[in-house]
Amino acid sequence: MMKLSFSTLGCPDWSWEQILDNAKDMGFQGVEVRGILRELNNEALEPFQDGNIGATKAALQSRGLAISCLDTSCTFLSDTPLEETLRAGRESIDIAQKMGIRYIRVFGDRIPNGMDSKTAIQTVAGGMQALGEYAQDKGVTVLQETHGNFAESKMLLAVFDLVRNPAAGVLWDIANPFEFGEKPADTWAGLRHLIRHAHIKDIIVQNGKLVPCLPGKGIVPIGETVALLKEAGYDGWLSFEWEKLWHSAIEEPEVALARFQEYIRRYL
Repeated sequence: MMKLSFSTLGCPDWSWEQILDNAKDMGFQGVEVRGILRELNNEALEPFQDGNIGATKAALQSRGLAISCLDTSCTFLSDTPLEETLRAGRESIDIAQKMGIRYIRVFGDRIPNGMDSKTAIQTVAGGMQALGEYAQDKGVTVLQETHGNFAESKMLLAVFDLVRNPAAGVLWDIANPFEFGEKPADTWAGLRHLIRHAHIKDIIVQNGKLVPCLPGKGIVPIGETVALLKEAGYDGWLSFEWEKLWHSAIEEPEVALARFQEYIRRYL
């Protein structure tokens, strides 16, 4: 049975207690941590400080919740030196191990101007291999999100042709490959052996730009995607990503989370 969580990206002004209470009250089984109170550095988050780990685990357990994924800002092709990216990735893996979180999220993202795709693929694969090796004995899996130039299945497959580690996989953000023109069935066919976690969101074209919208109001075939996962026996997380931190004008989290619950359950 698929489980439901939501990303804290959607509630940037909620405290940790508000996040957990609302998750429980709205019928979610978990939360995906992407910052708390607008702080995005996992090492700085209060619930994950060494002295707070026990209380954080107890707060989750008392509400019947889990953390579905710990999201990082680690991007292998950014201006940040690769060693600094790997250091931050290792820190988040350590947090995940202490907390019993199964997954962390990283990016390949966008290929810089002047870099050829072969070099980009090798760089991203090297980062995934390094973090996967670090995570392998810690019960943590490093997931690369379908995002940027690596939203396309062919790009991710090229990366994972070079990665030989069971602690490395894919987070399927269902909207991003669709923006490249991939049908969900094609993305699933190519990446199903690597997909461990899924982001659910919807988008709409507004003034020539793609912006978030409430589930079912946009162009992403959410129902078709969930049907594919259900038919395949996927029993992982469907995690609602509501990008309120980046798009302040969209609906408040109380509205969006309630809409997601109402909408997604018709397909489950």
